[in-house]
Amino acid sequence: MAPELTSLRSPRVIAARRLAKRSFRGKERRFLAEGPQAVREAIQHLVEVYTTPEAAARHADIIAAARDAGVPVLTATDEVIAEMSDTVTPQGVVGLCRFLDTPFEEIVRARPKLVAVLANVRDPGNAGTVLRCADAAGAEAVVLTDASVDLYNPKAVRASVGSLFHLPVAVGVPVETVVGGLREAGVRLLAADGAGEADLDAELDAGAMGGPTAWIFGNEAWGLPEETRALADAVVRVPIHGRAESLNLATAAAVCLYASARAQRAPGGCRSVTSS
Repeated sequence: MAPELTSLRSPRVIAARRLAKRSFRGKERRFLAEGPQAVREAIQHLVEVYTTPEAAARHADIIAAARDAGVPVLTATDEVIAEMSDTVTPQGVVGLCRFLDTPFEEIVRARPKLVAVLANVRDPGNAGTVLRCADAAGAEAVVLTDASVDLYNPKAVRASVGSLFHLPVAVGVPVETVVGGLREAGVRLLAADGAGEADLDAELDAGAMGGPTAWIFGNEAWGLPEETRALADAVVRVPIHGRAESLNLATAAAVCLYASARAQRAPGGCRSVTSS
C-alpha cells in the first residue's frame, strides 16, 4: 500500500499534532491514542486511524476491526506517524478518538461498589496507572477532581494501557461534590494517607471493608489536604512492614483497591451478596 498521508503540512497531520495541547483537545473534544493496544481497545470511540503500511500488515486484526466499525483507516509514512506521536519510538498506529468521560451524575445513579477518586493528582503517568489499577481491581468508576491532571494527556492515555476505554471516568468534579454524591449513593469514603489514623490491615481484620467503597488518592508530593481528609469517613494508611520510607501513589492505590475488591468478594461482602 502506498501511504496516503505523506506531508507533515497536511491539514489532518497539523490537526492531530495540535491535540498535544490541552486547549485544542478541549476545543475539539478529541484526543490521540498511540500504539496497537490502545487503538484496539478504543475501537468504539475512534474517529479515524492512521497507520504505516507495515503496521497495518502487522496488526491486520485491529485494522479490520476498525473498518468493520465504519472507522476510516488512512495509511501514512513513518515521518507522519512520528509527527503525530508523543513517544520517542512510535509503534506505527495512532487513533483519533472522541472524548469519552461520563457525567458524574450517571456514575452516582449506577450506585457503584468500588470507585477510585483522584484528588489533585497532577502527574499524567500516575493518573493513567491508577486508572489501570482500578480497572484491574474491578472498580466500576474513576473520578478526577477539578484540580487533577487532564485525563486525555498523552502520557495518561498511554499509562492506562487501554483501561481508559473500559470503565466510566468522570472529570473536573469538585471534591465536595464527589464526596456528597457518593455518600448519598451509600458509598463509604476512605482517604488514603500514609499518616492515616486507621490501619488497612486492621480495617480488613475488623470486616469493615466489604461494603461499597470509594478511595480518595491525593497529590504525589503533599498528599491530601486536611479539608479533604476531613470529608472522608476514615483516613487509612497502608502499613509499612519493612524499612521502606513510603509507597508511591500508584502502588498504594493498587494495594487499597485490591484490599477492597477482596473484602467485597468475601462472604458477606457487597459483591457476594449482589451475586447471590
